[in-house]
Amino acid sequence: MAESIPEEAKKKLKKEKKSKKEKKFKKEKKSKKVKTDVSQKRKHRDTVSDETCSKRSKLVDGTIQNHNRNDIAKFSFPIQYILAPMVGASELAFRILCRKYGAQTCYTPMISSTKFASDPEYRKEEFQTIPEDRPLVCHFSANDPEEFTKAAKLVEDRCDAIDLNLGCPQRTAYVGHFGSYLLDPKDRNLICDIVRMASRNVSVPIFCKIRLLDSIEDTIVLCQQLRDAGASLIAIHARYRASFERKGPGARDGPAMLDQILKVREALGPDFPLIANGNVITFEDVENNLRVTQADGIMSAEGILDNPALFLPRHGMEDEQKMVEIADPSPLNGVAGNDVVILQGGERKKTIRKLEKKLREIEVIEAKTASGASLTREQQDKMLTKSDIMKDLSAMNKTDNFDAKTNDHEDKPKYTRITLQELMNEASSKTNLANEYIDLTEKYPTKVRTIIFHTRRILKHELNKYQLMEDCIASKSLADLRSVISKIATYERDPSKFHFDKEKAQREKEAMERKKREEGKRKAYEARMIRKAKREGRTDLEYYLRQGSQVPTVEEIEILKCLTKEMQLQKWKENDHSQHCMAFHLEEGGCKRDRACAFLHVDAKGANAFAEVDEVAG
Repeated sequence: MAESIPEEAKKKLKKEKKSKKEKKFKKEKKSKKVKTDVSQKRKHRDTVSDETCSKRSKLVDGTIQNHNRNDIAKFSFPIQYILAPMVGASELAFRILCRKYGAQTCYTPMISSTKFASDPEYRKEEFQTIPEDRPLVCHFSANDPEEFTKAAKLVEDRCDAIDLNLGCPQRTAYVGHFGSYLLDPKDRNLICDIVRMASRNVSVPIFCKIRLLDSIEDTIVLCQQLRDAGASLIAIHARYRASFERKGPGARDGPAMLDQILKVREALGPDFPLIANGNVITFEDVENNLRVTQADGIMSAEGILDNPALFLPRHGMEDEQKMVEIADPSPLNGVAGNDVVILQGGERKKTIRKLEKKLREIEVIEAKTASGASLTREQQDKMLTKSDIMKDLSAMNKTDNFDAKTNDHEDKPKYTRITLQELMNEASSKTNLANEYIDLTEKYPTKVRTIIFHTRRILKHELNKYQLMEDCIASKSLADLRSVISKIATYERDPSKFHFDKEKAQREKEAMERKKREEGKRKAYEARMIRKAKREGRTDLEYYLRQGSQVPTVEEIEILKCLTKEMQLQKWKENDHSQHCMAFHLEEGGCKRDRACAFLHVDAKGANAFAEVDEVAG
């Protein structure tokens, strides 16, 4: 029989065991001190049950349940068909249009985290959303962890994820030191710190959008470091960072290198969400790219600009009577009428001042009426405009106070159901898509040049066919654009009404030839500047190509024409135009050297000009 343990010894053993447990608990607690409540929430969010995911995915067909890997269950929203972030082009109106025709998740245009964190007016101008604009990823440029986190905190309850821009190749990105210019080894700790701080302090996932580095090994290491720093998803634009000397596959205007995304997938394993971007024009390309890269989703920019219904076939085309759920877009808080569409920042304030001045003039007339004075016909007409002026002024002043937490994001999204056949019929007409987009811009204000840009991309073939491209680009208002679209619709219904204009065709031909000459001169200039940088032993071979490359604006040209030659030259250099021919812009009759000129002959940018190379990026 085993010897029994005295009661006193039992108590002592129990006490020692309890003491060990308490010490172990304290030790674990101390080691986890750096983890915040937010990270605990993140852990919970990242392990969302399949039941929650399927519940959310009912909003849109073809989502999580159609994918063969379970890593997407980290998110409560679908990530298979994505509208890419595009500077000046993925604004609210275009996002809503693309969502209707199949896009699941959309990115905002690139937003400066520095300005967004500090400037309330900038926030109101750059960030628009409605309850139906979900899932939404807010896309920020940043080079400071605190500013990025602060900006992300301001929108974390109005979006589903925050994205760090590590792919923008614009000149402004080089000057401002953000985007793809943070991918050099010297900035690796910085971008990891940005991701790490945000992932610990923001309640939604942190994504990153990158470009390829010079070797696949470097790209893989970068992705691993971003993942380890706290990135929940990485989108890879399968082209290299902007390089003037890189040609062919991977170059900015060459085919994307999708095989490198597959290698990243193999290195990171099947459980980390990866998005492929590049080489998408048709839905066939979408399906092929998903298969080739084994990515979790496809992000489109160029393809969806030409066809906002790019992702529509994801619903399947077999059952035409299938019911599809689409958004019934809510009005945007503070939107005025058609005239406000083109008013931004200073323009809006100027318009408010003008309206207030008109109202004061009417009040003076009313005072005269009260005293019994007779009114002129002009004064009577002014009196009749009072109600319209008050309505416009009220609408202009109803701008959303971004910092005061509005209830917009808490409203339940509204949806309606439509047959797939109806949706396909609407998508089959390019003029219908363009008109639908313009209707949306009346509800959701944006810059007129953005509206012209989208109209030009959607109707590119038709505008060229009916010689209306010049008219589209020269449009000053929505009415002008609607008139152009109406002409296309008329010519499509009755081709006999279109008459080919030989003079217009000649002007277009000359403009195209001039553009080709400029491209040839540009390439020769680039080659010379790269050789110069090599001779001087510069590590940055693009150094000279960034000096003086800024295209002058029409407004600048008008101001410069009033100055002396000496002042013109000084301002030309100060404004970073030294690669451009000053005589071409400022002398009567243009540059006399014409084709022999070594400088660039590029037309000045107008207020509505949209430089795709510079702006559709990120």
